[in-house]
Amino acid sequence: MEDKLSNANIQTAAGAKARRLIPEAAAIGLIPEVMARRYQAVPLEVKGDVIRVAMVKPSDVNALEALAAHCRRRIQPVAATAAQVQEAIDFSFQGYEEIEQQISQMTPADSDAMEIQSTDTGTEAPASHALRLIIEEAVKARASDIHLQPQEDRLQIRYRIDGVLRPALSLPRHSDAPLISRIKILANMNIADHHRPQDGRFSVETKGRRIDIRVGTAPTVYGEMAVLRLLDKSRVVLDMGELGFRHAAMEQYKAMLSASYGIILVSGPTGAGKTTTLYASLNAMNHVAKNIITVEDPVEYRFHDINQVQVNARAGITFASGLRSMLRLDPDVILVGEMRDLETISLALTAAETGHLVLSTLHTSSAVKAVDRIIDIFPASQKGQIRSMMSESLIAVIAQKLLPSKDGKSRIPVCEVMIATTAIRNLIREDRIFQIPSVIQSGGADGMQSLDQDLQRLLAQGMIERSMAAQIADNPKLFTSNII
Repeated sequence: MEDKLSNANIQTAAGAKARRLIPEAAAIGLIPEVMARRYQAVPLEVKGDVIRVAMVKPSDVNALEALAAHCRRRIQPVAATAAQVQEAIDFSFQGYEEIEQQISQMTPADSDAMEIQSTDTGTEAPASHALRLIIEEAVKARASDIHLQPQEDRLQIRYRIDGVLRPALSLPRHSDAPLISRIKILANMNIADHHRPQDGRFSVETKGRRIDIRVGTAPTVYGEMAVLRLLDKSRVVLDMGELGFRHAAMEQYKAMLSASYGIILVSGPTGAGKTTTLYASLNAMNHVAKNIITVEDPVEYRFHDINQVQVNARAGITFASGLRSMLRLDPDVILVGEMRDLETISLALTAAETGHLVLSTLHTSSAVKAVDRIIDIFPASQKGQIRSMMSESLIAVIAQKLLPSKDGKSRIPVCEVMIATTAIRNLIREDRIFQIPSVIQSGGADGMQSLDQDLQRLLAQGMIERSMAAQIADNPKLFTSNII
Protein backbone atom coordinates (compact mmCIF):
# COMPACT_ATOMS: atom_id res chain seq x y z
CA MET A 1 0.00 0.00 0.00
CA GLU A 2 1.25 3.46 -0.84
CA ASP A 3 2.90 5.15 2.14
CA LYS A 4 0.60 8.05 2.87
CA LEU A 5 3.05 9.92 5.02
CA SER A 6 6.06 9.60 2.77
CA ASN A 7 3.97 11.06 -0.04
CA ALA A 8 2.31 13.71 2.08
CA ASN A 9 5.06 16.27 1.59
CA ILE A 10 5.31 17.08 5.29
CA GLN A 11 6.16 20.72 5.69
CA THR A 12 9.84 21.39 6.25
CA ALA A 13 11.86 24.41 7.26
CA ALA A 14 12.13 25.19 3.58
CA GLY A 15 8.38 25.71 3.51
CA ALA A 16 7.26 22.84 1.32
CA LYS A 17 3.48 22.67 1.16
CA ALA A 18 1.93 19.80 3.15
CA ARG A 19 -0.70 17.66 1.45
CA ARG A 20 -3.78 16.36 3.23
CA LEU A 21 -3.55 13.05 5.07
CA ILE A 22 -6.32 10.67 4.04
CA PRO A 23 -7.08 8.04 6.70
CA GLU A 24 -8.71 4.75 5.74
CA ALA A 25 -12.30 4.32 6.87
CA ALA A 26 -11.39 1.10 8.69
CA ALA A 27 -8.73 2.94 10.68
CA ILE A 28 -10.56 6.11 11.58
CA GLY A 29 -13.26 4.22 13.49
CA LEU A 30 -10.75 2.67 15.89
CA ILE A 31 -9.93 5.87 17.79
CA PRO A 32 -12.65 8.23 19.12
CA GLU A 33 -12.54 11.83 18.08
CA VAL A 34 -11.89 13.20 21.57
CA MET A 35 -8.84 10.93 21.95
CA ALA A 36 -7.51 11.88 18.52
CA ARG A 37 -7.74 15.58 19.37
CA ARG A 38 -6.18 15.19 22.79
CA TYR A 39 -3.14 13.31 21.52
CA GLN A 40 -2.97 15.09 18.16
CA ALA A 41 -3.01 11.70 16.51
CA VAL A 42 -4.99 10.35 13.55
CA PRO A 43 -5.10 6.66 12.48
CA LEU A 44 -4.13 6.15 8.85
CA GLU A 45 -4.37 2.44 8.13
CA VAL A 46 -4.64 -1.00 9.73
CA LYS A 47 -2.33 -3.90 8.91
CA GLY A 48 -3.15 -6.95 10.96
CA ASP A 49 -2.70 -6.05 14.60
CA VAL A 50 -0.81 -2.83 13.81
CA ILE A 51 -2.28 0.63 13.32
CA ARG A 52 -0.22 3.30 11.60
CA VAL A 53 -0.98 6.56 13.40
CA ALA A 54 0.14 10.02 12.28
CA MET A 55 1.21 11.98 15.35
CA VAL A 56 2.54 15.44 16.07
CA LYS A 57 4.53 13.93 18.98
CA PRO A 58 5.30 10.35 17.92
CA SER A 59 7.55 9.84 20.96
CA ASP A 60 4.82 10.66 23.51
CA VAL A 61 4.82 7.48 25.59
CA ASN A 62 1.60 8.33 27.46
CA ALA A 63 -0.24 8.88 24.20
CA LEU A 64 1.08 5.66 22.65
CA GLU A 65 0.08 3.63 25.71
CA ALA A 66 -3.42 5.14 25.84
CA LEU A 67 -4.00 4.59 22.11
CA ALA A 68 -2.74 1.01 22.27
CA ALA A 69 -4.89 0.25 25.33
CA HIS A 70 -7.99 1.64 23.64
CA CYS A 71 -7.46 -0.07 20.28
CA ARG A 72 -5.93 -3.28 21.68
CA ARG A 73 -3.44 -3.18 18.86
CA ARG A 74 0.16 -2.15 18.44
CA ILE A 75 0.68 1.46 17.41
CA GLN A 76 3.17 2.35 14.71
CA PRO A 77 3.66 6.11 15.10
CA VAL A 78 4.73 8.25 12.17
CA ALA A 79 5.58 11.94 12.30
CA ALA A 80 3.27 14.59 10.85
CA THR A 81 2.84 18.30 11.22
CA ALA A 82 0.26 19.78 13.58
CA ALA A 83 -1.53 21.32 10.60
CA GLN A 84 -1.76 17.97 8.80
CA VAL A 85 -3.09 16.12 11.84
CA GLN A 86 -5.58 18.86 12.73
CA GLU A 87 -6.91 18.96 9.19
CA ALA A 88 -7.19 15.16 9.00
CA ILE A 89 -9.09 15.02 12.28
CA ASP A 90 -11.43 17.84 11.24
CA PHE A 91 -12.36 16.20 7.97
CA SER A 92 -12.46 12.63 9.27
CA PHE A 93 -14.48 13.07 12.43
CA GLN A 94 -16.43 16.26 11.93
CA GLY A 95 -18.86 17.79 9.52
CA TYR A 96 -16.44 20.67 9.01
CA GLU A 97 -16.18 20.08 5.27
CA GLU A 98 -19.92 20.71 4.91
CA ILE A 99 -19.60 23.85 7.05
CA GLU A 100 -16.88 25.15 4.74
CA GLN A 101 -19.05 24.37 1.73
CA GLN A 102 -21.83 26.52 3.19
CA ILE A 103 -19.37 29.30 4.07
CA SER A 104 -18.07 29.32 0.50
CA GLN A 105 -21.57 30.28 -0.66
CA MET A 106 -21.71 33.34 1.59
CA THR A 107 -20.91 36.87 0.51
CA PRO A 108 -20.53 40.04 2.62
CA ALA A 109 -23.92 41.09 1.27
CA ASP A 110 -25.60 38.22 3.13
CA SER A 111 -25.50 40.06 6.44
CA ASP A 112 -27.03 43.17 4.84
CA ALA A 113 -29.86 41.03 3.47
CA MET A 114 -30.46 39.63 6.94
CA GLU A 115 -30.72 43.12 8.41
CA ILE A 116 -33.38 44.02 5.84
CA GLN A 117 -35.26 40.73 6.34
CA SER A 118 -34.54 40.12 10.00
CA THR A 119 -37.85 38.33 10.53
CA ASP A 120 -37.08 35.74 7.85
CA THR A 121 -36.23 32.33 9.32
CA GLY A 122 -33.48 31.87 6.75
CA THR A 123 -33.76 28.10 7.18
CA GLU A 124 -32.05 27.23 3.92
CA ALA A 125 -29.63 30.18 3.81
CA PRO A 126 -25.91 29.29 3.90
CA ALA A 127 -25.37 31.23 7.15
CA SER A 128 -28.26 29.42 8.83
CA HIS A 129 -27.07 26.03 7.63
CA ALA A 130 -23.46 26.70 8.64
CA LEU A 131 -24.46 27.93 12.12
CA ARG A 132 -26.63 24.87 12.68
CA LEU A 133 -23.71 22.60 11.74
CA ILE A 134 -21.31 24.53 13.99
CA ILE A 135 -23.69 24.03 16.91
CA GLU A 136 -24.21 20.35 16.09
CA GLU A 137 -20.46 19.72 16.01
CA ALA A 138 -20.05 21.50 19.33
CA VAL A 139 -22.75 19.35 20.91
CA LYS A 140 -21.14 16.22 19.49
CA ALA A 141 -17.80 17.27 21.00
CA ARG A 142 -19.52 17.88 24.39
CA ALA A 143 -18.50 21.54 24.29
CA SER A 144 -19.89 23.93 26.88
CA ASP A 145 -19.25 27.08 24.81
CA ILE A 146 -18.70 28.19 21.22
CA HIS A 147 -16.48 31.23 20.60
CA LEU A 148 -16.70 33.11 17.30
CA GLN A 149 -13.75 35.50 17.25
CA PRO A 150 -12.99 37.71 14.23
CA GLN A 151 -9.30 38.19 13.42
CA GLU A 152 -7.63 40.44 10.88
CA ASP A 153 -8.10 38.01 7.99
CA ARG A 154 -10.01 35.02 9.45
CA LEU A 155 -12.93 34.10 11.68
CA GLN A 156 -11.64 31.83 14.43
CA ILE A 157 -14.13 29.37 15.94
CA ARG A 158 -13.20 27.62 19.16
CA TYR A 159 -15.02 25.14 21.40
CA ARG A 160 -14.59 24.98 25.16
CA ILE A 161 -14.23 21.28 25.98
CA ASP A 162 -13.42 20.02 29.48
CA GLY A 163 -12.94 23.64 30.52
CA VAL A 164 -10.28 24.33 27.87
CA LEU A 165 -10.74 26.39 24.69
CA ARG A 166 -9.75 24.32 21.65
CA PRO A 167 -9.50 25.50 18.02
CA ALA A 168 -12.26 24.10 15.84
CA LEU A 169 -12.46 26.06 12.58
CA SER A 170 -10.71 28.91 10.81
CA LEU A 171 -13.12 30.46 8.32
CA PRO A 172 -12.86 33.24 5.72
CA ARG A 173 -13.19 36.74 7.18
CA HIS A 174 -16.38 37.52 5.23
CA SER A 175 -18.27 34.77 7.07
CA ASP A 176 -18.23 36.71 10.36
CA ALA A 177 -21.02 39.20 9.66
CA PRO A 178 -23.58 36.70 8.24
CA LEU A 179 -23.03 34.25 11.11
CA ILE A 180 -23.27 36.95 13.81
CA SER A 181 -26.37 38.37 12.15
CA ARG A 182 -28.01 34.95 12.11
CA ILE A 183 -27.20 34.46 15.81
CA LYS A 184 -28.71 37.85 16.64
CA ILE A 185 -31.92 37.03 14.78
CA LEU A 186 -32.33 33.76 16.64
CA ALA A 187 -31.55 35.39 20.02
CA ASN A 188 -33.95 38.32 19.41
CA MET A 189 -31.13 40.88 19.57
CA ASN A 190 -30.74 44.17 17.70
CA ILE A 191 -29.24 43.08 14.41
CA ALA A 192 -28.43 46.66 13.34
CA ASP A 193 -26.44 47.58 16.49
CA HIS A 194 -22.80 46.61 16.00
CA HIS A 195 -21.28 48.97 18.57
CA ARG A 196 -22.64 47.82 21.95
CA PRO A 197 -22.52 44.50 23.81
CA GLN A 198 -25.76 42.54 23.69
CA ASP A 199 -27.11 39.33 25.16
CA GLY A 200 -29.96 36.99 24.36
CA ARG A 201 -30.91 33.35 24.14
CA PHE A 202 -32.53 30.78 21.85
CA SER A 203 -33.05 27.03 21.61
CA VAL A 204 -32.34 24.41 18.96
CA GLU A 205 -33.13 20.74 18.45
CA THR A 206 -30.21 18.52 17.47
CA LYS A 207 -30.00 14.74 17.44
CA GLY A 208 -33.33 14.59 19.25
CA ARG A 209 -32.06 16.78 22.09
CA ARG A 210 -33.15 20.27 23.04
CA ILE A 211 -30.19 22.62 23.52
CA ASP A 212 -30.75 25.99 25.19
CA ILE A 213 -28.18 28.57 24.08
CA ARG A 214 -27.23 31.75 25.92
CA VAL A 215 -25.62 34.37 23.68
CA GLY A 216 -23.32 37.30 24.35
CA THR A 217 -21.84 39.61 21.72
CA ALA A 218 -19.34 42.46 21.93
CA PRO A 219 -17.60 44.76 19.43
CA THR A 220 -13.87 44.22 18.85
CA VAL A 221 -11.38 46.01 16.62
CA TYR A 222 -11.97 43.39 13.91
CA GLY A 223 -15.74 43.18 14.22
CA GLU A 224 -18.29 41.61 16.54
CA MET A 225 -17.41 38.50 18.52
CA ALA A 226 -19.96 36.13 19.99
CA VAL A 227 -19.93 33.48 22.69
CA LEU A 228 -22.64 30.83 22.80
CA ARG A 229 -23.12 28.90 26.07
CA LEU A 230 -24.68 25.51 25.35
CA LEU A 231 -27.05 24.07 27.95
CA ASP A 232 -27.86 20.44 27.24
CA LYS A 233 -30.50 19.38 29.75
CA SER A 234 -30.12 15.72 28.79
CA ARG A 235 -26.61 15.78 30.25
CA VAL A 236 -27.53 17.22 33.65
CA VAL A 237 -26.25 14.89 36.39
CA LEU A 238 -28.55 14.65 39.39
CA ASP A 239 -26.93 11.68 41.17
CA MET A 240 -24.66 12.56 44.09
CA GLY A 241 -22.70 9.38 43.43
CA GLU A 242 -21.43 10.80 40.13
CA LEU A 243 -19.83 13.92 41.62
CA GLY A 244 -16.45 12.23 42.10
CA PHE A 245 -15.99 12.62 45.87
CA ARG A 246 -14.12 10.02 47.90
CA HIS A 247 -16.48 7.95 50.06
CA ALA A 248 -15.57 9.78 53.28
CA ALA A 249 -15.91 13.18 51.59
CA MET A 250 -19.26 12.19 50.05
CA GLU A 251 -20.71 11.12 53.40
CA GLN A 252 -19.47 14.33 55.00
CA TYR A 253 -20.97 16.42 52.19
CA LYS A 254 -24.36 14.70 52.46
CA ALA A 255 -24.38 15.48 56.18
CA MET A 256 -23.61 19.13 55.45
CA LEU A 257 -26.61 19.38 53.14
CA SER A 258 -28.86 18.62 56.09
CA ALA A 259 -27.61 21.69 58.00
CA SER A 260 -30.32 24.18 58.91
CA TYR A 261 -28.16 27.23 58.17
CA GLY A 262 -24.77 28.23 56.78
CA ILE A 263 -23.20 28.55 53.33
CA ILE A 264 -21.73 25.94 50.99
CA LEU A 265 -19.68 27.21 48.05
CA VAL A 266 -18.69 25.42 44.84
CA SER A 267 -15.81 27.00 42.94
CA GLY A 268 -14.03 26.28 39.68
CA PRO A 269 -13.37 27.62 36.18
CA THR A 270 -15.96 27.89 33.42
CA GLY A 271 -17.17 24.46 32.36
CA ALA A 272 -15.99 22.72 35.54
CA GLY A 273 -19.40 21.33 36.48
CA LYS A 274 -20.26 23.73 39.32
CA THR A 275 -23.94 23.81 38.37
CA THR A 276 -23.96 20.02 38.16
CA THR A 277 -22.77 19.77 41.76
CA LEU A 278 -25.38 22.26 42.96
CA TYR A 279 -28.21 20.51 41.10
CA ALA A 280 -27.20 17.10 42.46
CA SER A 281 -27.13 18.68 45.92
CA LEU A 282 -30.65 20.07 45.52
CA ASN A 283 -31.88 16.75 44.19
CA ALA A 284 -30.62 15.00 47.32
CA MET A 285 -32.73 17.22 49.57
CA ASN A 286 -36.27 16.67 50.80
CA HIS A 287 -38.22 18.92 48.43
CA VAL A 288 -41.53 18.46 50.23
CA ALA A 289 -40.37 19.29 53.75
CA LYS A 290 -38.30 22.32 52.74
CA ASN A 291 -39.01 25.54 50.89
CA ILE A 292 -36.18 25.65 48.33
CA ILE A 293 -35.80 28.77 46.18
CA THR A 294 -33.17 29.45 43.52
CA VAL A 295 -32.09 32.46 41.49
CA GLU A 296 -30.20 31.36 38.38
CA ASP A 297 -28.81 32.64 35.11
CA PRO A 298 -29.92 30.61 33.30
CA VAL A 299 -32.21 27.97 34.78
CA GLU A 300 -30.57 24.88 33.27
CA TYR A 301 -32.88 22.22 34.69
CA ARG A 302 -36.38 22.48 36.13
CA PHE A 303 -37.16 20.66 39.37
CA HIS A 304 -40.50 19.63 40.81
CA ASP A 305 -41.37 21.26 44.15
CA ILE A 306 -38.54 23.83 43.89
CA ASN A 307 -39.16 27.52 43.18
CA GLN A 308 -36.70 28.66 40.52
CA VAL A 309 -36.22 32.30 39.52
CA GLN A 310 -34.56 33.31 36.26
CA VAL A 311 -32.30 36.38 36.28
CA ASN A 312 -33.74 39.02 33.96
CA ALA A 313 -31.79 42.29 34.00
CA ARG A 314 -34.35 44.03 31.78
CA ALA A 315 -37.05 43.30 34.34
CA GLY A 316 -34.81 44.32 37.23
CA ILE A 317 -34.19 40.77 38.46
CA THR A 318 -30.51 40.34 39.31
CA PHE A 319 -28.81 37.90 41.66
CA ALA A 320 -28.86 40.56 44.39
CA SER A 321 -32.48 41.69 43.91
CA GLY A 322 -33.65 38.11 43.52
CA LEU A 323 -31.89 37.09 46.71
CA ARG A 324 -33.34 40.06 48.59
CA SER A 325 -36.83 39.04 47.48
CA MET A 326 -36.23 35.41 48.47
CA LEU A 327 -35.59 36.36 52.07
CA ARG A 328 -39.18 37.57 52.33
CA LEU A 329 -40.55 34.21 51.10
CA ASP A 330 -39.72 32.07 54.15
CA PRO A 331 -37.04 29.92 52.47
CA ASP A 332 -35.23 27.00 54.10
CA VAL A 333 -32.68 26.57 51.31
CA ILE A 334 -31.45 29.27 48.91
CA LEU A 335 -29.41 28.61 45.77
CA VAL A 336 -27.68 31.62 44.22
CA GLY A 337 -26.35 30.72 40.78
CA GLU A 338 -23.25 32.89 41.15
CA MET A 339 -21.86 35.36 43.67
CA ARG A 340 -19.83 37.99 41.82
CA ASP A 341 -20.59 41.35 43.43
CA LEU A 342 -20.43 42.85 46.89
CA GLU A 343 -24.19 43.18 47.37
CA THR A 344 -24.97 39.57 46.44
CA ILE A 345 -22.17 38.23 48.65
CA SER A 346 -23.24 40.43 51.58
CA LEU A 347 -26.87 39.29 51.30
CA ALA A 348 -25.83 35.63 51.01
CA LEU A 349 -23.67 35.82 54.14
CA THR A 350 -26.46 37.53 56.04
CA ALA A 351 -28.95 34.88 54.91
CA ALA A 352 -26.57 32.12 56.01
CA GLU A 353 -26.26 33.72 59.45
CA THR A 354 -29.99 34.17 59.93
CA GLY A 355 -31.24 30.60 59.63
CA HIS A 356 -30.99 29.73 55.93
CA LEU A 357 -28.86 27.16 54.10
CA VAL A 358 -27.23 28.95 51.14
CA LEU A 359 -25.57 27.25 48.18
CA SER A 360 -23.67 29.24 45.54
CA THR A 361 -20.71 29.29 43.14
CA LEU A 362 -17.58 31.36 42.60
CA HIS A 363 -15.15 31.49 39.70
CA THR A 364 -11.96 30.60 41.57
CA SER A 365 -9.46 27.78 41.07
CA SER A 366 -9.20 26.61 44.69
CA ALA A 367 -11.09 26.57 47.98
CA VAL A 368 -8.67 29.01 49.60
CA LYS A 369 -9.01 31.45 46.71
CA ALA A 370 -12.81 31.31 47.12
CA VAL A 371 -12.46 32.50 50.71
CA ASP A 372 -9.96 35.14 49.63
CA ARG A 373 -12.24 36.36 46.84
CA ILE A 374 -15.15 36.95 49.20
CA ILE A 375 -13.06 38.85 51.75
CA ASP A 376 -11.14 40.87 49.14
CA ILE A 377 -14.28 42.23 47.49
CA PHE A 378 -15.10 44.24 50.63
CA PRO A 379 -13.38 47.51 51.62
CA ALA A 380 -10.64 47.33 54.24
CA SER A 381 -12.92 48.74 56.94
CA GLN A 382 -15.27 45.76 56.58
CA LYS A 383 -12.81 42.89 56.11
CA GLY A 384 -12.61 42.05 59.82
CA GLN A 385 -16.39 41.81 60.05
CA ILE A 386 -16.59 39.66 56.91
CA ARG A 387 -13.90 37.30 58.20
CA SER A 388 -15.95 36.92 61.38
CA MET A 389 -19.15 36.25 59.39
CA MET A 390 -17.34 33.74 57.19
CA SER A 391 -15.88 31.90 60.16
CA GLU A 392 -19.34 31.56 61.68
CA SER A 393 -21.43 30.74 58.60
CA LEU A 394 -19.14 28.83 56.22
CA ILE A 395 -19.84 25.09 56.04
CA ALA A 396 -17.59 24.00 53.18
CA VAL A 397 -16.01 24.93 49.87
CA ILE A 398 -15.83 22.42 47.02
CA ALA A 399 -13.29 23.41 44.34
CA GLN A 400 -13.60 21.30 41.23
CA LYS A 401 -12.20 20.81 37.76
CA LEU A 402 -12.85 18.32 34.97
CA LEU A 403 -10.31 16.07 33.29
CA PRO A 404 -10.83 13.73 30.33
CA SER A 405 -10.86 10.08 31.28
CA LYS A 406 -7.98 7.89 30.14
CA ASP A 407 -10.06 6.29 27.39
CA GLY A 408 -11.25 9.68 26.17
CA LYS A 409 -14.92 8.76 26.47
CA SER A 410 -15.96 10.84 29.47
CA ARG A 411 -14.98 13.62 31.83
CA ILE A 412 -13.78 12.93 35.35
CA PRO A 413 -14.47 15.43 38.15
CA VAL A 414 -11.47 16.28 40.34
CA CYS A 415 -12.38 17.85 43.66
CA GLU A 416 -10.75 19.74 46.49
CA VAL A 417 -12.93 19.59 49.61
CA MET A 418 -12.49 22.08 52.44
CA ILE A 419 -14.66 21.51 55.50
CA ALA A 420 -15.08 24.41 57.91
CA THR A 421 -13.66 22.66 60.97
CA THR A 422 -12.74 24.57 64.10
CA ALA A 423 -9.16 24.88 62.79
CA ILE A 424 -10.36 26.31 59.45
CA ARG A 425 -12.75 28.75 61.15
CA ASN A 426 -9.99 30.02 63.43
CA LEU A 427 -7.62 30.59 60.49
CA ILE A 428 -10.28 32.60 58.64
CA ARG A 429 -11.14 34.68 61.71
CA GLU A 430 -7.46 35.37 62.49
CA ASP A 431 -6.59 36.28 58.88
CA ARG A 432 -4.24 33.30 58.47
CA ILE A 433 -5.90 31.97 55.33
CA PHE A 434 -2.52 31.13 53.79
CA GLN A 435 -2.25 28.23 56.30
CA ILE A 436 -5.48 26.57 55.18
CA PRO A 437 -3.93 24.37 52.42
CA SER A 438 -1.85 22.46 54.96
CA VAL A 439 -4.97 21.84 57.08
CA ILE A 440 -6.82 20.51 54.02
CA GLN A 441 -3.84 18.30 53.17
CA SER A 442 -3.92 16.65 56.60
CA GLY A 443 -7.69 16.72 57.04
CA GLY A 444 -8.64 13.38 55.51
CA ALA A 445 -10.18 12.19 58.77
CA ASP A 446 -12.57 15.16 58.63
CA GLY A 447 -13.60 14.39 55.04
CA MET A 448 -11.22 16.90 53.45
CA GLN A 449 -9.06 16.29 50.39
CA SER A 450 -6.69 18.46 48.40
CA LEU A 451 -6.80 18.63 44.62
CA ASP A 452 -3.49 16.76 44.37
CA GLN A 453 -4.72 14.02 46.70
CA ASP A 454 -7.75 13.46 44.50
CA LEU A 455 -5.55 13.45 41.39
CA GLN A 456 -3.31 10.83 43.00
CA ARG A 457 -6.36 8.67 43.78
CA LEU A 458 -7.66 8.89 40.21
CA LEU A 459 -4.21 8.18 38.80
CA ALA A 460 -3.76 5.14 41.04
CA GLN A 461 -7.15 3.85 39.83
CA GLY A 462 -6.06 4.24 36.21
CA MET A 463 -8.83 6.71 35.44
CA ILE A 464 -6.72 9.66 34.23
CA GLU A 465 -3.33 10.25 32.65
CA ARG A 466 -0.27 11.49 34.46
CA SER A 467 0.37 14.26 31.92
CA MET A 468 -3.17 15.62 32.32
CA ALA A 469 -2.89 15.50 36.12
CA ALA A 470 0.35 17.48 35.97
CA GLN A 471 -1.36 20.23 33.96
CA ILE A 472 -3.84 21.14 36.71
CA ALA A 473 -2.02 19.99 39.86
CA ASP A 474 -1.09 22.44 42.59
CA ASN A 475 2.27 20.63 42.74
CA PRO A 476 2.99 19.32 39.20
CA LYS A 477 6.22 17.68 40.37
CA LEU A 478 4.12 14.99 42.06
CA PHE A 479 3.04 13.82 38.63
CA THR A 480 6.23 14.16 36.61
CA SER A 481 7.70 10.93 38.00
CA ASN A 482 6.34 7.45 38.50
CA ILE A 483 6.20 7.90 42.26
CA ILE A 484 2.72 8.64 43.58
